[in-house]
Amino acid sequence: MFINKPRDAFQHRSISMTAQCHYPAAAAAERAPLVDSDVEVDDRRLPGLEPTIPGEKPRVAILGTGWAACRFLKGLDTKIYDVVCISPRNHMVFTPLLASTCVGTLEFRSVAEPVSRIQSALAGAPNSYFYLASCTGVDTDKHEVYCEAVSSARLPSDPYRFKVAYDKLVIAAGADPLTFNIRGVKEHALFLREVNHAQEIRKKLLLNLMLSENPGISEEERKRLLHCVVIGGGPTGVEFSGELSDFIMRDVRQRYSHVKDYIQVTLIEANEILSSFDVGLRQYATKHLTRSGVHLVQGVVKEVLPDKILLSDGTNVPYGLLVWSTGVGPSQFVKSLAIPKSPGGRIGIDEWFCSVFHQQTMCLHLGTVQVFLNRQGKQVLPALAQVAERQGKYLAELFRKIGKANGGKAGCAKDIPLSGIPSSTSTFGSMASVGRYKALVDLRQNKVRIKRFTSKLCALISQDAKGLSMAGFISWVIWRSAYLTRVVSWRNRFYVAVNWATTFVFGRDNSRIG
Repeated sequence: MFINKPRDAFQHRSISMTAQCHYPAAAAAERAPLVDSDVEVDDRRLPGLEPTIPGEKPRVAILGTGWAACRFLKGLDTKIYDVVCISPRNHMVFTPLLASTCVGTLEFRSVAEPVSRIQSALAGAPNSYFYLASCTGVDTDKHEVYCEAVSSARLPSDPYRFKVAYDKLVIAAGADPLTFNIRGVKEHALFLREVNHAQEIRKKLLLNLMLSENPGISEEERKRLLHCVVIGGGPTGVEFSGELSDFIMRDVRQRYSHVKDYIQVTLIEANEILSSFDVGLRQYATKHLTRSGVHLVQGVVKEVLPDKILLSDGTNVPYGLLVWSTGVGPSQFVKSLAIPKSPGGRIGIDEWFCSVFHQQTMCLHLGTVQVFLNRQGKQVLPALAQVAERQGKYLAELFRKIGKANGGKAGCAKDIPLSGIPSSTSTFGSMASVGRYKALVDLRQNKVRIKRFTSKLCALISQDAKGLSMAGFISWVIWRSAYLTRVVSWRNRFYVAVNWATTFVFGRDNSRIG
């Protein structure tokens, strides 16, 4: 979200935007400050960064360290701007490979990239900073964000609050897992969006394996402990199920021989797994997962209890490990913002990532916190990492253009047209691993022409006027190659390659640490 204060800026831009005509809720939002009502702010007493003065570079404050935020940080011209990044984590997570860390295929540091490596100014520039904190409110009239540092008893107060004055503000705070308000999910399920989530899953999985070998454990209790349930048949749920089944076939059966016949993986999905993929790929994934020992169940979760799941049809599913992967929705911070939202709670934007939500504010929204609605009100922007990354790149180019036109300071961009840099919302396609050296590649969105492989090399391949989709071993090679090249730094690419090679030769590490 890029914020520029004066409202008269819209009267000089090539894109005409009026809050009331785009979203009915905007009129009420215009009259309210963009501040969390639950946070009492006395800015006269709060420490923090004061507004920039003439002669200093304009300051860009960015909230978040996700895909959109980090791509924006990487592309931001720090010769023009000082940058302040505020986030409760100091790294970016390469989420496509996060499932592999849960079973020891990859080490955790292989998927975490420090923000200071993405934007070196945060580590060395005198007026650029990274703050390990969460944003609790934004005052667009004063051009200030209010933050709360990560809890620590060593700070002068707990919670420790401070403020940051900005010239431009980018909100890319990400999203939270969707629980559909199902009772018991937050208390008993584990999510898979952060490195600490993967660490919790790994510790829980290995703990259950070791506890199940203890003498005196009944057969029923052993089956429950070793029953791993995954809720959600999207790419994350399917990839985790595939990794888990591969871990069981290759490692558990060798190293936990006493309980090898009790461990089971169940994937529960309300509709059909991988619904965004080609129908042929969905069928291939279903057959492959079934052959790999994953039990596929179509059902809707009604309630989650400490040791079992209640489905809407009355079925009880006991579990020892429960991983919840049903997509993402708006975070509590996004919900607290006094701006018009689309159905579902995400921030509504137009085709230029813009939305007027305050009488004197213009903003561009980034990442999974926002959704593009066309003139007919149809949602067309998926909550995908690649879409968020391209938005970050687009906004960095836009900031460079504004900065070179001396519009970096607060309220100084009113005469700069925004129509010179077209935005792109198309995707490169989708990929997903299903375990045991097999993967799916769906490139239909891009009309890519790829030479047809023989049936001996590829288990499934189909091509139509929209592009190409394929599955099998060759797809798995493409999947690994693509993700290896997309890892942010050469350091982490080296880590990932070495981890893959080590796992292939020696198997996965099953040490439980912590």
